[in-house]
Amino acid sequence: QVQLAESGGGSVQAGGSLRLSCVASGYPISKSCMAWFRQAPGQEREGVARIYPAGTTIYYLDSVKGRFTISRNNAENTVYLKMDSLKPEDTAIYYCAAGQLCGGEYDYWGQGTRVTVSS
Repeated sequence: QVQLAESGGGSVQAGGSLRLSCVASGYPISKSCMAWFRQAPGQEREGVARIYPAGTTIYYLDSVKGRFTISRNNAENTVYLKMDSLKPEDTAIYYCAAGQLCGGEYDYWGQGTRVTVSS
């Protein structure tokens, strides 16, 4: 059974930092595109960042460029999202996703971890 388990969310003040982790089980991520999405209350889900299998190609949502960093450790079957200089508009539930094709449909999703940024 494939599971993606996110952790690291929480409540921080604006300007603070968090690091989200996503550990995959039952699924080797080494050949998969890994991505982070988020969904704020009343809004549609949006892609925040994605990283190709080798980790050499990365894309970010414009609004998080320079503040968020996605990384992966294939040996530990884990992907990370380091979030710095957090803003209230970053408040959302953050989801980890895995798929065979970056930018396409993702095959597996985590349950999400909540991030709340207060001003």
